[in-house]
Amino acid sequence: MPTNEYQPDLRSFLGQEVEVQIDRPLGSVHPRYSELVYPVNYGFVPGTLAPDDKEIDAYVLGVEEALESFRGLCAFVLHRMDDEDDKLVVVPRNLSLTDEEVLAATHFQERYFDTRLVR
Repeated sequence: MPTNEYQPDLRSFLGQEVEVQIDRPLGSVHPRYSELVYPVNYGFVPGTLAPDDKEIDAYVLGVEEALESFRGLCAFVLHRMDDEDDKLVVVPRNLSLTDEEVLAATHFQERYFDTRLVR
């Protein structure tokens, strides 16, 4: 059941270095929605658990090539007000993005949700 209450466990990732296993590399097609092509690398943080009983998902921004894995800094959490599956935003350590840049980069998928950025 969706919740409007923020899940503080994901906030603990902010500012931390995390490893992301990419299962939907840049340029790949969503497995169920063929019209959805990933303009960024997208994956999960191994060894974690999200409310959907899968690993916590993460967008990797600031890298313009398809990846298999990525180690970077968790700079944002995308909190979905109408879904319990929040997402991490992971970037290279030396990269600084604005809220607008993050929202634009993740809009291809987050447009279907009421999403808030958490820093």
